[in-house]
Amino acid sequence: MSHDAAEPTTQPESDGESILSVRDLEKYYPVHSGILGRQTGAVRAVDGVSFDLQQGETLAVVGESGCGKSTMAETLIGLNDVTGGDIRFRGDSIADGVDKAFRREVQMIFQDPFSTLNERMTVGRIVAEPLVIHNEQEEDRAAYVRNLLDTVGLDGDEQYEAFPHELSGGQRQRVGIARALALNPSLVVADEPVSALDVSIKAGVLGLLEDLQEEFGLTYLIITHDMSVVRQIADRVAVMYLGELVEVGPVEELFSDPQHPYTEALLSSVPRVTADPEPDDRIELPGSPPDPANPPEGCRFHTRCHLRERLNDDEAARCVDETPELREVAGRELACHFRPE
Repeated sequence: MSHDAAEPTTQPESDGESILSVRDLEKYYPVHSGILGRQTGAVRAVDGVSFDLQQGETLAVVGESGCGKSTMAETLIGLNDVTGGDIRFRGDSIADGVDKAFRREVQMIFQDPFSTLNERMTVGRIVAEPLVIHNEQEEDRAAYVRNLLDTVGLDGDEQYEAFPHELSGGQRQRVGIARALALNPSLVVADEPVSALDVSIKAGVLGLLEDLQEEFGLTYLIITHDMSVVRQIADRVAVMYLGELVEVGPVEELFSDPQHPYTEALLSSVPRVTADPEPDDRIELPGSPPDPANPPEGCRFHTRCHLRERLNDDEAARCVDETPELREVAGRELACHFRPE
């Protein structure tokens, strides 16, 4: 590796250009039926997603379970084939497959620290594994790995020879973070990185991710359903519903003045310390999200939208008949027919 074995190298500062650019990304899964198993449809897990991610930025993608956010993340890093659209990393298209150089620069932190570490390998071997796969020749690989463990808040000397079953959930996730940093990546995709952790441990891991970003100039794409995580760590938020982005904007603006009715509902569901067990502004969405193999025509949210109930018949019909495009609205992007320009 080109960096010193004793310390990971800081990434260059942003030049204002996108490190990751996604345009009209689609990921469909075929649905087969009948005796012959012919394809009769497709689950549109990700359906026309577009966004840009700047060097050094943290973008959080939020939404209900099943909205397609984890599928999108896995597709972006090459774990899934692309059905349609384009993904560009540093200007180069990776939609048709990724190479070793991309896998060195883009790493992933997985959700469950209890299932993503090989129980038969020591912590030292787990963290060193990316170096072995990429044939990176460290002068002192063991010292480099111990330094990484120290960097993520573990004891490199004590836990280098430990096995995963000897660690707590928070320690395991720190090992996963160290493994993700081993190749000095530019972009880290984190899929629900703290959802399996206790509240007190969660705060420590989120603080660690913030410190690592500042120290090494990392870019984060965070997948989460937890709006408190978004508030703490993200610069921008992309709200996803049934495979599509419905609102994208800066964290503070989106939290203080959500524009899409789905974003309003998500934020109203965040637990608050209040004497009223059911605040008046809480929005309860009826039913469950529609089947992604057969999404509604027009706006996909119209079957559950509280805003549509206040529209006249002609306006409500537009929600059913016309798909809203993601458009620029007051410094953010929004896919809703009836919010201000």
